[in-house]
Amino acid sequence: MNSKKWIWQHQNFPNFNHDYSKIEPMIFRLIEKSGELKGKMSYLAQNEHDNFSIETSLNEIVATSLIEGVELKRESVRSSLHKKLNIAFNREDKSTKTSDSLTELYLDSRFNQDKLSVERLHRWHGAIFEAYESVLYPVNRGVFRDHDEMQIVSGSIGKEKIHYIAIPHKQIDSSIQGLIEYINSSSENFIVKSAVAHLWFESIHPYDDGNGRIGRAIVNYILAKDGGLDNRYYSISSAINQDRKGYYDRLEQSQNLLYNPNLDITEWIIWHTQSIKKSIDISLYNIEKVVKKTRFYDKIKYIKLNEKQNKVINRLLDSGDNFDGGLTNKKYRGLTKTDAVTASRHLKDMLGKGIIREIEGYRGRNTRYELNK
Repeated sequence: MNSKKWIWQHQNFPNFNHDYSKIEPMIFRLIEKSGELKGKMSYLAQNEHDNFSIETSLNEIVATSLIEGVELKRESVRSSLHKKLNIAFNREDKSTKTSDSLTELYLDSRFNQDKLSVERLHRWHGAIFEAYESVLYPVNRGVFRDHDEMQIVSGSIGKEKIHYIAIPHKQIDSSIQGLIEYINSSSENFIVKSAVAHLWFESIHPYDDGNGRIGRAIVNYILAKDGGLDNRYYSISSAINQDRKGYYDRLEQSQNLLYNPNLDITEWIIWHTQSIKKSIDISLYNIEKVVKKTRFYDKIKYIKLNEKQNKVINRLLDSGDNFDGGLTNKKYRGLTKTDAVTASRHLKDMLGKGIIREIEGYRGRNTRYELNK
């Protein structure tokens, strides 16, 4: 009976194989989408362009942590991005030691095209746990793990399921050196390369914690350096976070010899490519919202409105078609912290000025409104 279960136990690891004929059409579509995104970005005004880039970068930093169950405060990350990018802003600085270090990691993976090294990986790991302190779950910052019991486990105590057991710690150094050489030297298609490097790194799992976040930073690094894909405009981690189960399922199926006896990672590369495409689709949708918002404000720029009305309009434009059930008096009150009489007066004023219109089928106290686009 064969006791080997994990891909690193395969005699040919890490010589992965894949069917490029199945992947190539998807890569072509991805490149086309990337070109479409670049074209759409060129239509934005400079301030819109800068704001979109900041928000997308912010989304990536927040989402890559959220995938691992770590929630960051968006305003802290936004402050860190403004500070690190030397963008002037009239706000109280809400950055933290954690948000600053994670922002530095992100910017280094995106802008710094120097060759990858063990020292650089250690810096990234140290950045993730810059302000981390725990007696129960200590993490050795900036060094590879020194133990073999690195298991990926889910389930409650007594009902644990082992999804993966990583490489023994004595094999980490040589395995990482092989990965770094591949990343720095391979001329393989950059989409495929980023997928291979991601899976390879997660299979080594060299650190006590933070391996997923570093793996995704490696993806961003390869896409920016080898492919010239400007990931200021899309967030891969945001797309992955929308399908966390699919992410972990695909990793497990790729790393387990029961499912993958021949080191064939075609399906992993397909999933990876689809995730990048999805992240670009999300950005294209968000750009369309920015364009529609700009057009709407251009249409009403000479109409006098108060602060509360502008706040509601902005919320409706940001929500797009996701503002469930339309705008009501109650929702207006909730958004603006005002009373029913004032809300009614404001809504009537906006209706009279042609900014909103009534949604058919609702009258009286049940009247609902939508923007008159």
